[in-house]
Amino acid sequence: MPTKITPEVLRVEALLFAAGKPLSVKEITQALELDDYRPVQSAVRTLQENYAHRQSALEVRRVGDRYALQLREEWVPTVHSVTPVEMAPRTLRTLTLIAYHQPILQSALVRMVGDSAYEEVQRLRGMNLIRTDPSGATLELTTTRRFAEYFGIASTKPEEIRRFLEQKLGVAVPASPAPPAEPGPSDGPAPAAPAGASETAPPAN
Repeated sequence: MPTKITPEVLRVEALLFAAGKPLSVKEITQALELDDYRPVQSAVRTLQENYAHRQSALEVRRVGDRYALQLREEWVPTVHSVTPVEMAPRTLRTLTLIAYHQPILQSALVRMVGDSAYEEVQRLRGMNLIRTDPSGATLELTTTRRFAEYFGIASTKPEEIRRFLEQKLGVAVPASPAPPAEPGPSDGPAPAAPAGASETAPPAN
């Protein structure tokens, strides 16, 4: 049976909803101005149990060492028609790495671009441009058919996508995961976007 919802649990739920990105227990604890992280851990577990037992299109999912209030996988295609396909350079860079190295583990992607990968994976999943499948303690990432349609690629085969990125977009991506990069302007320029694609940040929900 689901655990009773307390005001403390609702506060954590509100934070996860408003954040629009995965949050760690430490981040939630700091946002709530608490001295002890244990009530937050308990609240997150309660939310996970309640969402697992209720009829809802949402779920509380662990993403690395963070937690996200997000759409269940089966409901992602329902909303993609109203989800803006606009992305910042960092998001486009992350998407390009996933497309080039797919199937790629999220843990490997984190080593390549840093902790920002968790947030970017959630954003790209919400756009229905990538698919996430459990793989041990991490996730396996691949592109979707919508990704191919968005970039105008005739095939969804990974080898054809790699060839397109190299030949059509002039993307030069390392053949193996590189050491983690420091976040910020030093990351270098993002891969070129397809014609007509916007590089502005997606609007906040």
